[in-house]
Amino acid sequence: MSQQILQIHPKDNVRAALQDLPAGITVAGITAIRDVPAKHKLTSEFIPKNGPVIMYGVLVGLANEDLPPGELVTTKNIRHASGSFTVKEERHTGWERPDVSRWENRTFMGYHRQDGRVGTGNYWVIVPMVFCENRNVQTLHNVLVKELGYAKPNDYEAMLRGLLRETAGGQQAPPLKTRTFTNIDGIKLLSHTLGCGGTKEDARTLCGLLAGYITHPNVAGATVLSLGCQNAQLAMLREEIEKRVPGFDRPVICLEQQQIGTEKDLMEQALRRTFDGLAKANEQQRSPAPLSKLIIGMECGGSDGFSGISANPAVGRVADIITALGGSVILSEFPELCGVEQELSDRCVNTMLADRYTQLMREYAARAEAVGSGFDSNPSAGNIRDGLITDAIKSAGAAKKGGSSPVTDVIDYPGRVTQPGLTLLCTPGSDVESTTAEVGAGANIVLFTTGLGTPTGNPVTPVLKLSTNTKLANKMNDIIDLDTGSIISGEESIGEVAARIMEMVIDTASGAYTVKAQVLEQDDFIPWKRGVSL
Repeated sequence: MSQQILQIHPKDNVRAALQDLPAGITVAGITAIRDVPAKHKLTSEFIPKNGPVIMYGVLVGLANEDLPPGELVTTKNIRHASGSFTVKEERHTGWERPDVSRWENRTFMGYHRQDGRVGTGNYWVIVPMVFCENRNVQTLHNVLVKELGYAKPNDYEAMLRGLLRETAGGQQAPPLKTRTFTNIDGIKLLSHTLGCGGTKEDARTLCGLLAGYITHPNVAGATVLSLGCQNAQLAMLREEIEKRVPGFDRPVICLEQQQIGTEKDLMEQALRRTFDGLAKANEQQRSPAPLSKLIIGMECGGSDGFSGISANPAVGRVADIITALGGSVILSEFPELCGVEQELSDRCVNTMLADRYTQLMREYAARAEAVGSGFDSNPSAGNIRDGLITDAIKSAGAAKKGGSSPVTDVIDYPGRVTQPGLTLLCTPGSDVESTTAEVGAGANIVLFTTGLGTPTGNPVTPVLKLSTNTKLANKMNDIIDLDTGSIISGEESIGEVAARIMEMVIDTASGAYTVKAQVLEQDDFIPWKRGVSL
């Protein structure tokens, strides 16, 4: 029989149920008082009212009542709580480097950029400076995708084509166009609802994010349409591009409608110049690159009670492998780091970074509290239903995605990753906002763990979806790329699953594997308007 309950850390006074436990069953000396669903937790010892609930070795809640051993932990009998944190002079930067001999001489086939970074894809992006231009960029995108052979058939289109054949007396529908530019992986749209109103800080932040995408190693070039009178000006965008990559050399076509005149004139210029830019960008080809050129964003969404046991520790091991190879890793979602602040602060390579991290966490928490909320509001209904009872429980498991290496940098949104090793990036816990920010910071691969299933993707960076449990992988196999549920069943170790993830990362970075989110054209792009988003 496979393991039924798990003690994650020696200090824990609760256990995670790996299987459904019926009331009355005794496992490892603990008798369940009532039914305990898989993914949920039960107490392993008596916890008095207001006593600490410990999981992953940290405070994750306080008891609302006396809890005997074997009690199911619920939102009614415990409440969110997390430990205090401060910046200490002593640094805890020692870590056990994984054996990377299997990968140290491996390469991936990528697109080399003049700034030294390497792309895992070669995309052209079409960007509005303001929402007023969304219709124009959508029209431009539709024409280019259709006429240059990037339109993908899907089941619904096949159904419609069948209906058209029936109404046409069995005649064949016109064939799909072949791709004109074989070295351009796609033409992607970055539409949004910002750019006009809001504060000057909003405009600067938006320009910073857009600059992060335009200068991204996966982007071959960009077409930018501006109305002209909005706060987010083209000059501001150019400043942000220069800040990120001085002397940026890839083509950026900027057109302003109020300066050019009619929509027809604007679109004709956009179409003609974009076509010329695509032809030039098509000359770029993949060539070998060391794995140190990988920048991996670690993300989770639709998390469950297994996330911190299977998928997150597995990608955390990958994070350590990438770091040991000289690559870069991004850990974000600051509301989901609540309760592990002290550990992450201690892992910063110097007190300056520790100060920056703790200040960002405190400012974020204060903004949430100022509008009558807090990090304790972060867990969704699905999180709670599947075992993540408090934000601190969710956070302690979510932090496992970052592995165990030292923190080499801390950056605020919408900053860019410039250091090898583990970077902490301030973003919301919201899946798409955070993924959007990680890619804007330079992630050329994103590892996304999910226990409940979410179709999140990104326009320019492959998002590999990892299920925490096999049931989900089987049920939603159209969105899941790799299953880590074998850790829960005991069939594989965390290290074995991490090795499988590494191989998939290399194949994806080389263009040999297309992630499910790309197959589904799940091109999610949501800028974080710097307010309270959990």
